[in-house]
Amino acid sequence: MPIRTRPTTWRTLATAATAALTATLLTPAAADAAAPRESRPVHSYADAIREAVWVDTGLDEDLDGRTDRVAVDIVRPREAGRAGRKVPVIMDASPYYSCCGRGNESQTKTYDGHGDIVRMPLFYDNYFVPRGYAVVGVDLAGTSRSDGCVDVGGHSDIRSAKAVVDWLNGRATAYSSRTGGERVRADWTDGTTGMIGKSWDGTIANGVAATGVEGLKTIVPVAAISSWYDYYFTQGAPLYDSGPDWLARYVQTPEAREHCTEVARELTDGAPRTGDRTPLWTERDYVRAAKKVRASVFLVHGMQDLNVRMQHVGPWWDALGKNGVRRKIWLSQTGHVDPFDFRRAEWVRTLHRWFDHELKGIDNGIDREPVADIERAPDEWVTSTAWPPRGTHAVTLRPAHGARDGVGTLGLRPGRGTASFTDDPALDETDWATRIDTPTPEKAGFVTRPLARDLRLAGSSRVTVTVTPSTPTAHLSAVLVDLGPDTIRDYADAGEGIVTLSERTCWGASTEGDSSCYRETRAKTADVGHTVVSRGWADLGEHAGTGRGEPLVPGKRYTIALDLAAADHVVPRGHRLALIVAGTDRGLIDPPADTPTLTLDLARTSARVPFAGGAAAFARATSGPPVTAPHTAPDGVRPPAATAHRVPGETR
Repeated sequence: MPIRTRPTTWRTLATAATAALTATLLTPAAADAAAPRESRPVHSYADAIREAVWVDTGLDEDLDGRTDRVAVDIVRPREAGRAGRKVPVIMDASPYYSCCGRGNESQTKTYDGHGDIVRMPLFYDNYFVPRGYAVVGVDLAGTSRSDGCVDVGGHSDIRSAKAVVDWLNGRATAYSSRTGGERVRADWTDGTTGMIGKSWDGTIANGVAATGVEGLKTIVPVAAISSWYDYYFTQGAPLYDSGPDWLARYVQTPEAREHCTEVARELTDGAPRTGDRTPLWTERDYVRAAKKVRASVFLVHGMQDLNVRMQHVGPWWDALGKNGVRRKIWLSQTGHVDPFDFRRAEWVRTLHRWFDHELKGIDNGIDREPVADIERAPDEWVTSTAWPPRGTHAVTLRPAHGARDGVGTLGLRPGRGTASFTDDPALDETDWATRIDTPTPEKAGFVTRPLARDLRLAGSSRVTVTVTPSTPTAHLSAVLVDLGPDTIRDYADAGEGIVTLSERTCWGASTEGDSSCYRETRAKTADVGHTVVSRGWADLGEHAGTGRGEPLVPGKRYTIALDLAAADHVVPRGHRLALIVAGTDRGLIDPPADTPTLTLDLARTSARVPFAGGAAAFARATSGPPVTAPHTAPDGVRPPAATAHRVPGETR
């Protein structure tokens, strides 16, 4: 629990010593009965060992004639070493430690005159070092105090962190300085390592786990990328007017910018703005390598994250499950926000128990608890023993013409005829949903009747459209929308669903140079008339699924399946579920070269949507006595304006 006025006070070392002596005198049965249920803060944070080493990656990305070394800052309990006890490691590998900062308060690393760490960003070292963990902060190659080049999720990024895991397990070499020859051994650790991090940091955890490196026992990726292609494109449609070459320049050191021109050229040439899948993207697709993952995974993501979007959750989660990886997941209503800032007390408690179980082997029961926590409303959470929940099945929904021209229906029976719309890059999903009951030229909308009972959607959806374009280029959007009043987190606000307060709470021990006290937050909410549940986009030129787009023949019919992001949402009784098909979703994808009119063949258009209870649940929810739809203004949360250069991790 937090302390609101001063750093947490730990029990004395004398108490810890007494406890240790008592344990040695217990009988085996009594010792088993007294086995700890959690690690306790028995070590001094003020007296912790703080040191830096440079681990050899074996690469020479900056072409200076010597292998690159990455800087590794370490905070570890002094008492464990004195007693001859080895400790596990919690590791965060990041490109942001000097350029941009970590966490809601943008903390950077600070050092003393000897170059040893004074402030390690975030609360991990303050909280976990007293509990018998070492906390390690790795500067990715080409950033901060490390050699090498940033290659945005490629072999240099991943090797930066993997080499450290290898060193912790005695398989790599580290030195006491960036250029010196004095070797340093990690003889203070048992090699058991867990990686954690938000956004790019969590992405590195995904990538290292996908190498199958021995010694990495668990990862905790927060708002993390699982495939870098899907960060920049979605089925050929560009998400931002920039690529990984710009992102590398954003985070790397001036020295790296000077010496890494060859890597920069490879990033530019290997990631063309056509949206074609190239070998560069294959190397950075961790989902493809999920079968190599040995570590357990505790995944956290915001369902309204429009930076690292939910498209990164479904395929990764499913691939891990297919390969027998032990998994846990939290899904919030926020955007790109760390759980420390939307569910702080429960996050610290759960993370503590997770690391205790995975890294220290403490049988605290967390592996027998529900797999999923889902935020159903601001600060209101539910759990599921499995995710998606057992009994969830995909149901094929069909769009059809309604009683009014231009306002369609959505149900189980196939439709007939066509529906047309013209791409309008000035409009977005909020515009479409707001005018769902009005015929407008920029969208085709289809809605269920008001539901007779709640209907839960959980998992990934797919919308298959057969469409005829009028131009050689066309982009498509498909959106599932809950039509009805609600109060949700305002994910489009600058805080992406939170407000930062002035009051601070403390999570661990502090020193003069490294406080464990952080500003509190609360939910930032919005009253809306509709909620976007899931989104998907595609370049129609990718219809063949080859990973390479092609010009369209105007007047020719094409079929393409749009993969919508994973979600978990309950459409309440009295609300309606809508499917909207349109062109450019302003701010979320870039427009095509042309302005096409597209004609949907309704008989060959459908949506596969996963419902808890399957088709029977959908049928029950859309039948029975008439339900009066709630009267409300249909406004929703408007997505942020287009961002040409988005950085994973720059927001909260």
